[in-house]
Amino acid sequence: MQARALGRSGITVPPIIFGGNVFGWTADKAMSFRLLDALVDAGLTAIDTADVYSAWADGHSGGESESVIGEWLRARPGRRKDVVILTKVGMEMPGRGKGLSPAWIATAVEDSLKRLGTDVIDLYQAHKDDEATPLEATLGAFADLKRQGKVRAIGASNYSAERFIAALEASERTGLPRFETMQPHYNLMERGIEADLLPLCRDRQVGVIPYFALAAGFLTGKYRSEADLDKSVRGKRSAGKYLTPRGLRVLAALDGVAGQLKATPAQVALAWQIARPGITAPIASATTPEQLKELVGAATLQLDAEAIAELDAASG
Repeated sequence: MQARALGRSGITVPPIIFGGNVFGWTADKAMSFRLLDALVDAGLTAIDTADVYSAWADGHSGGESESVIGEWLRARPGRRKDVVILTKVGMEMPGRGKGLSPAWIATAVEDSLKRLGTDVIDLYQAHKDDEATPLEATLGAFADLKRQGKVRAIGASNYSAERFIAALEASERTGLPRFETMQPHYNLMERGIEADLLPLCRDRQVGVIPYFALAAGFLTGKYRSEADLDKSVRGKRSAGKYLTPRGLRVLAALDGVAGQLKATPAQVALAWQIARPGITAPIASATTPEQLKELVGAATLQLDAEAIAELDAASG
């Protein structure tokens, strides 16, 4: 499976990064272990998570996903070297803290390392911008973690183009580590970053690893009517907003291309992102081994120029 560089970090990942938000949430511990075993065996060796996953679920307080990954690593001695672990800090951990102050980063990283059962996080990401904390202070805190060997590289998520370039310039000005990746919201239904953030990242050699690559499952094609939204938790939470004439055009285009390639709509939607100039690797989840097989197939699916143009036109 082709390796793709995370900016200038020296770290590489497969063409698809596995979204670990499902671990301990829509995939219980047993299923999470099955998925982790299967995805690593298949070559999808990069796993993205966050300290806050899955605080939104009833009875959860955050840390569930990291804890499941840590339990799996303890149950699979020797596997740590086979995986690239990406996690994040900054969203509110209920009753504990939030933001990107040096004090909170120092606390949060220790909590994440403990839950993950590892000595080092491969990519530690600022989950969202914290305008109350100077960029230099946040970057300085991340620099300390790199010096201590607790973090290999740093990235950002959910920053505006203006704030992200300010962060990159702060790194250049001070010599502090720079954000090597950006994790934005991007897919066939959400293309706003093409106007500013994506060109900026291409110009600065920053890796782009979009989340919600399948638009909360909408691009799989399983949500085609209001009644379909009851099929899953994600359907109720997020997918309904895409049930529009534009959304149905995109699904029709995905159906057409998928039929020609003997693939699924989800595979085509991911392959479209993988082929996009400036995109390093989209993040996508699975909650069953069957869905995981789809991700593996998508990682090697090739779209020709005609198929890409058809999808561009439908989603434009």
